[in-house]
Amino acid sequence: MKLKRRRLVHGSVKIESLSLGTTRMCFSKVSSEPDRGEAMLEEKTEAVRNRIHFLEERDEEMLSKRLLKLSRLDKLRSASELFDSMIISSLQPNAHACNSFLSCLLRNGDLQKVFTVFDYMKTKENFTGHTYSLWLKAVAEAKGCDSAIRTFRELEKDPKHKSYFDVILYNTVISLSVCGRINNVYEAERVWRVMTRDGLIGTEVTYSLLVSIFVRCGRSNLALDAYDEMINNKISPREDAMHAMISAATKKDQWSLALKIFQCMSKPSLVACNALMNSLGKAGRVGLAFKVYSAAESLGHKPDEYTWNALLTALYKANRYEDVLQLFDMVRREGLCCLNGYLYNTALMSCQKLGWWEKAVKLLYEMEGSGLEVSTSSYNLVITACEKSRQCKVALRVYEHMVGRECRADTFTYLPLVRSCVWGSLWVG
Repeated sequence: MKLKRRRLVHGSVKIESLSLGTTRMCFSKVSSEPDRGEAMLEEKTEAVRNRIHFLEERDEEMLSKRLLKLSRLDKLRSASELFDSMIISSLQPNAHACNSFLSCLLRNGDLQKVFTVFDYMKTKENFTGHTYSLWLKAVAEAKGCDSAIRTFRELEKDPKHKSYFDVILYNTVISLSVCGRINNVYEAERVWRVMTRDGLIGTEVTYSLLVSIFVRCGRSNLALDAYDEMINNKISPREDAMHAMISAATKKDQWSLALKIFQCMSKPSLVACNALMNSLGKAGRVGLAFKVYSAAESLGHKPDEYTWNALLTALYKANRYEDVLQLFDMVRREGLCCLNGYLYNTALMSCQKLGWWEKAVKLLYEMEGSGLEVSTSSYNLVITACEKSRQCKVALRVYEHMVGRECRADTFTYLPLVRSCVWGSLWVG
């Protein structure tokens, strides 16, 4: 039968494939063993799927550009055929094209091919830091993040490999450090210190990852250090990093830093607004807390129970107890949020400070009627308010009611009760 030659044109690259009638000829190993059965069928299927083409174009740079384009367009089969054809033809794609091909393979989940291509690039010493980054992602997909981190540590020991390390690779390892074992913040910190020691300056992605990881793992000090380094390197923080930094700064009571970051954000979330209001409230900065509240409303955020609790706390810290009760009554009357135990307790603390025992008792019964679980501390606040008003008999009735609801009393329950009994002469001589 006569051989037919077909010409396939990919852009400016001409590729020819050989065929015999309808049967495709492939450069693949053919076993002479008749008993291979299914394994032989799978090999033939793979060979048909990835044909090897005769390349008329011999310019490696031109072919590399074509491989790069096919990979970016996610043309996995065409890119695989071109790559395999170049290798068979002893033509070497450049590192940039290979990296793009690796990314295409990763997107399509062909991990085995990723390892094959990486082995080829390693043999030819044709790789970059990005190559290692893509390889570690494949290892993480195949064997888990912890295995990828162990692989990275092995690479670190070899100076030949380490000479190719760049910021992109370090970013990948930092992101992998919290995908495996829970709270593996130590690995993220170690990689950060190694990167700094090697003289590499992180990018906004680096510091966003670090700040987010440190805040998530409760290491606010490290988050603040990473943020300071980012500012010193004149790198503008991303929105996600600024949100995380507000959380870190407020946990360390650095409300001035949190406020400064807040003012630089284009659209802070309600969570960030609440955290900042809470921090300002604890510092007694009532005016600033309400300014942040106004900013949150102007951004279209709907205040929730955390918002109102932050404002009530701010007023309470500023010793404005009557204002606390007025704001609480407004929230309750207008149904601005679902009232919880924290909001009721803040109001009860204000009643205690003012000695408004009637208001305290009313709020207590209202709290019970709403179905909320009333804690021992809530009863203690009401008993203390009665003690301050010299309402010893009311304090005892509240205590009896508390015991009747099977709520266990503590030391802070008995102390105001004893003092009330002494003041009311309700003691046995």
